[in-house]
Amino acid sequence: QVQLVESGGGLVQAGGSLRLSCAASRPALSSYAMGWFRQAPGKEREFVAGISQSGGVTWYADSVKGRFTISRDNAKNTVFLRINSLKPEDTGVYYCAAGRTSGLRLANDYDYWGQGTQVTVSS
Repeated sequence: QVQLVESGGGLVQAGGSLRLSCAASRPALSSYAMGWFRQAPGKEREFVAGISQSGGVTWYADSVKGRFTISRDNAKNTVFLRINSLKPEDTGVYYCAAGRTSGLRLANDYDYWGQGTQVTVSS
């Protein structure tokens, strides 16, 4: 069982930046591909970014390419999501998730989830 804890969310003005973190409780994060998802009020959870076990491969939703950057530090069991040029439509709860296969975009394909961190972007 992998336990994930997100942090770094908050209230930010449009145009600002945030770096979200996802820390794992076990030293086995390097075995998992990781993904970030977000869920806006009244909407379904959507994929935004993923990273392979080694960190050598990343993939993004088209809607966030160029503004979101996913990275990981396996030595620290942590995955990051850098968000630049924040927009009000980026508002939502951001979740990290661990999966056994790289390249996944569907929430059902991920095995472990954190509790989420709230990001609110004011206009």
